[in-house]
Amino acid sequence: MNVKLRVLTAGVLFFTGQAVLAQKKPVDSTKQIDEVVISGYNNKRLLKNSNDAVTTVTPEMIENRPNINALASIQGQAAGLQISFNSGSPGSNKITALIRGVGSISGSTSPLYVVDGIPVSESYFRSINPDDVASSSILKDAAATSIYGNRGSNGVIIITTKSGKYNSALKVGYSANVGVSMLQKHKYNIAGSPETLRLEKDNDAGLGSTLTDEQIANFPTTQWDKIFFRKGFTQNHSLTLQGGGENLSNFTSFNYLDQDGIVANTGFKRMSVRTNLVGKSKNDKFNFSTNIGLTFSRRNQLEQETRTDINANVLQNPLQGLLTSLPYLDPNVYVSGQQLFDQFGAPSFQIVPYMLMDYLNPRNIPSRFDEFRLTANAMAKYKFTENLSAQFTSGADYSNESRLFARAPWSYLAVSSRPANVEFGGIEQRSDTKDLALTNVLRVTYEKTFADKHHLEVSAFTEYLKYHRTSSAFTQNGLDPKTWVVGAGTGWPSFIPTPSPGLYRPTIQANKNDAGLFSYFGTLNYDYNGRYGISGSIRRDAAYKFAADNKWGTFWSVGARWNIEQEEFMKSSSFGLLKLRASYGTQGNQNILAAAPGFNPIYLGASLVRSLTSTAGSGYGLNPQLSTTIANEDLRWEVQKQANIGLDFDYKNGLISGTLDVYDKRTNDLYSVSPLSAVTGQYQINGNIGDMYNKGIELSLRSNIINKQDLKITVFANGSYNKNRVTRLAPGNTIPTNPFLTTNNTNTLYGRTAEGHMLGEYFMVPYLGASPTDGKAQFLDRNGNITNVPTNDDRRWTGKSFIPLYQGGFGLNATYKGVFLDVLFTYAAKVWRADFDLDSLSSPSNIGVFPVTTDLLNAWTPTNTNTDVPVVTDITGADYASTFSDRFLKDASYVRLRNITLGYNFGKDMLRGTPISQLRVYAQAENFLTWSKWRGFDVEGGVSSNQGGFPTPRVVTLGVDVQF
Repeated sequence: MNVKLRVLTAGVLFFTGQAVLAQKKPVDSTKQIDEVVISGYNNKRLLKNSNDAVTTVTPEMIENRPNINALASIQGQAAGLQISFNSGSPGSNKITALIRGVGSISGSTSPLYVVDGIPVSESYFRSINPDDVASSSILKDAAATSIYGNRGSNGVIIITTKSGKYNSALKVGYSANVGVSMLQKHKYNIAGSPETLRLEKDNDAGLGSTLTDEQIANFPTTQWDKIFFRKGFTQNHSLTLQGGGENLSNFTSFNYLDQDGIVANTGFKRMSVRTNLVGKSKNDKFNFSTNIGLTFSRRNQLEQETRTDINANVLQNPLQGLLTSLPYLDPNVYVSGQQLFDQFGAPSFQIVPYMLMDYLNPRNIPSRFDEFRLTANAMAKYKFTENLSAQFTSGADYSNESRLFARAPWSYLAVSSRPANVEFGGIEQRSDTKDLALTNVLRVTYEKTFADKHHLEVSAFTEYLKYHRTSSAFTQNGLDPKTWVVGAGTGWPSFIPTPSPGLYRPTIQANKNDAGLFSYFGTLNYDYNGRYGISGSIRRDAAYKFAADNKWGTFWSVGARWNIEQEEFMKSSSFGLLKLRASYGTQGNQNILAAAPGFNPIYLGASLVRSLTSTAGSGYGLNPQLSTTIANEDLRWEVQKQANIGLDFDYKNGLISGTLDVYDKRTNDLYSVSPLSAVTGQYQINGNIGDMYNKGIELSLRSNIINKQDLKITVFANGSYNKNRVTRLAPGNTIPTNPFLTTNNTNTLYGRTAEGHMLGEYFMVPYLGASPTDGKAQFLDRNGNITNVPTNDDRRWTGKSFIPLYQGGFGLNATYKGVFLDVLFTYAAKVWRADFDLDSLSSPSNIGVFPVTTDLLNAWTPTNTNTDVPVVTDITGADYASTFSDRFLKDASYVRLRNITLGYNFGKDMLRGTPISQLRVYAQAENFLTWSKWRGFDVEGGVSSNQGGFPTPRVVTLGVDVQF
């Protein structure tokens, strides 16, 4: 289709089907627009010839965003892709990325990430400069993902970085932005000093019970949020050089980023260099490329970032400290850790804010991670004949992370935990982890066009992946405050023979992991005259972690398309594209155990097929131990079968364009636990016993509603609906999903996974509010009767889950002369989370101990009977409401203004006579506004409950882009 474009540098986007084309420079010409999509193993195809369900996000949609992590910038840009950040700590790995729902119960649910042909984990995305990204392709259906075999069941995200262009002059670019990060506001309505003391006086508890009404009315309130949190400064600078000659092109970038966390003693710094080289021979028979990225980063983070067991720890979590620090306490009481211990003694709830003030002092609890990362990829392709070519790709991803953590001997935690008659307290921990992933892919392709109508492409591949990981760590117990300096190796006490010979002896440990995958596979693509197309793939995979009989698996797919706009009866229509697609195939998930954030799950599960594995103890004086796990040699990867029907369309050259997909994704052989008879000495065994499905609809729309020379407005929207059901589990098996649960019959059982229900569906007793008669909490038992004393048997399925039923994004791109405006909203609907923080603030038993919400001022009294807040004396009812009922199961649906950018592009006339060819200035905001019923700090987290989470901040930045 021929389109005349005049697009200014505002990043106006022209969208056809699932691909996005963005023009950064003014263009005034008639040209053929053939959108290109990138599918598996960096196969490039014209959108009109693609059978795959692939969404492409271009750099213009994500560049200059103030995000450390490149994944944050594609949030809300693709239908069917849900990205949630479970922590706002700078450089955090706590990312939930789901493509078309959750595909596993116990295994990894993360997509496969491939950057320039190298498989990487989530941790990589804090190492790459987002401005280096050329495109992000989200592969969703079997036609696109089956080529990745036993790694493709959760979808694939392919990232390609920028490269230079042949026959182009040297271009030098500089971009910078500076800004400030702020804590998002909550809606808990925490009571100030007068309200808190009044509740205490009325209930004869705490300080309020000792004060007069006048003293209570005039008591000052401490703003603990201003003490525990801060405004963080952000700066980001990038320098790029690109250009090329007849046979060689290069793109090189340098980046420096420094972002303070909104909590003292947290932050992230990154320095990166990337150089991408592309070359070819004069006769075009030989092509090659190299991609090399070097990154050094340093992050300071709270201990909770890597230890979920202290999420709710009020001594080590500032968010919990904010919600558990009494408003009438004076912050000036705190001087030092020793003073705090001398004045108050052992830890207690009454001195939570002072302990936390000591904890957040950078001298007291340093926690530093240094990471060096090298990624390198080389590709060489030779064309033996016009139709036959071979390509070899080899890549490496190497990271070395060193951690330094200490509890200074003068810190309160060290002083208060030091045993009696022990001179030195405190600890210093050091650890070092090296991770190397190697990838080698050989491809042979035969491609030919017959009779000008029949185009055939057949490829054969082999792939070998090898992973090596080593780690070591030691902990020094006891530090001499007179000579200790963090990281210097000083202040470590000598060996003490008596009375405790091992008191100051360091503890040490080491670990080593090796893993590997081998595959061979083939693909076929056939096109008839641009009208019809079919494709297929078949792959054989071998995974190291399974027993010999299950080591190999076969995965396959078929796909087809019909370009309806090419038919004779459509020649006079206004459709530039009207394509019907269909696909079916299988994928696998060999990562049957989920990994901690940033850890590669390929290393996990290797011992599950082995019984009674002997494990030696670590360190001095530890006895060897014997694992009591019963092996299951039948273990294998989870298998998925997916059907997809899609429609891509473009009407009147972008007046309205989009994509519609309907899918049915069924996962079999889910890894889960099966109950065993106690006669065996065990109560469970691991096995592939479970089935689940995800069914859904995805829709993407874009419209160039105004396309004049001086005024252009493009609006866009995408959305998805996903229905999840677990259809089979082992007999008698239900799986708790709340992160704090260990058994199925605990009183805090909020969520379960069971047959016939959604993954993680909440399982609770309905809460009916306060009795108008006596104010006690009321519940609905299983027989439909009102009760004040519910039991576990009264629980029922709520039909609610923490996984959104609907999610997506919408926005606009607009330009008027040199002014531009880009807006992106994200949303999620039909999603619920347990609000444990509101639960704690609403508990009458916390009056006099912790802060409470002003909701308690509306509690039942003889003169206030029309309320859902029980009488504050009903402690038992409040406990039942907390642990049994859905009282604190809250709607977490939201609409968020994810990004808004307003700026100005200087025209060429304004820049004439200067060395500047392009200049753009802008202001933007991330996470600026949120509309939701959720009352907590951050509605977005992709977990079942909110307690202890580090909220993502609001960020406001000013920036400039210059090109010479």
